[in-house]
Amino acid sequence: MHVLADNRRARHDYQVLDSLEAGIVLTGTEIKSCRARNISLADAYAKAEDGELWLVNVHIAPYAQGNRNNHEPRRPRKLLLKRRELSRLTQAVEVKGLTLVPLKVYLNERSLVKIELGLCRGRQQHDKRDELKRQDDDREMQRAVRAAR
Repeated sequence: MHVLADNRRARHDYQVLDSLEAGIVLTGTEIKSCRARNISLADAYAKAEDGELWLVNVHIAPYAQGNRNNHEPRRPRKLLLKRRELSRLTQAVEVKGLTLVPLKVYLNERSLVKIELGLCRGRQQHDKRDELKRQDDDREMQRAVRAAR
């Protein structure tokens, strides 16, 4: 797995309850731009519409060697999921009030661009602080264990 983009901010702002892999429909210049790592997942999310799942607000920079047929950077992109997965995710989003957030974009073993979606619940400001404090405490304990050896 070759990671092209990682959304580290999502893990800070959201509590990831579940994650799954999805395919993404891209044009030729978008593929080339992704492979050059010109992709940003900041402020991106997925939404269900008319029985399909769409990725919104992902910025894929225009391909440098592209011509006048280059792609639009922030267009909505269709995600490819099995019908059962799609119905499970849409139900979780509608009933439980969760959010679908892209966590990372990567190339799989067949060199296809895949996206890892997270089913997330938003964190409050105090939850974020508690999580950072817990991570710092874990880091301190690891340092103490290493120093004691």
